[in-house]
Amino acid sequence: LIMSDWLEVCSVDDLQPDSGICVKVNARQIALFYMPKEQALYALDNFDPFGQANVLSRGMIGDIGGQPMVASPLYKQHFNLATGVCFEDDTVKVATYSTRIANNRVSVCVQDAP
Repeated sequence: LIMSDWLEVCSVDDLQPDSGICVKVNARQIALFYMPKEQALYALDNFDPFGQANVLSRGMIGDIGGQPMVASPLYKQHFNLATGVCFEDDTVKVATYSTRIANNRVSVCVQDAP
């Protein structure tokens, strides 16, 4: 990847352990989920396709069958944090983004943006 494909979005200190935050990348809202015990950071669109609202960053996170997921706060659909696929309806998917942490800064790969 070209360096310019990565965009710094926040500091590691801005992340909420075992929870989500929302960052704006260009005109897009992206939900970031930080799971420090697993040393995992996930990024996906904040837009819930079922509830038609930008709310996924406020969802509860956990796992289903060992797969990391977020439950939408609206209608409670569960989305895989790694793939964006809805557990209840695998024909529905939200966009996911690559992430990285370097020098205490969080970056999202904007090349992944649809």
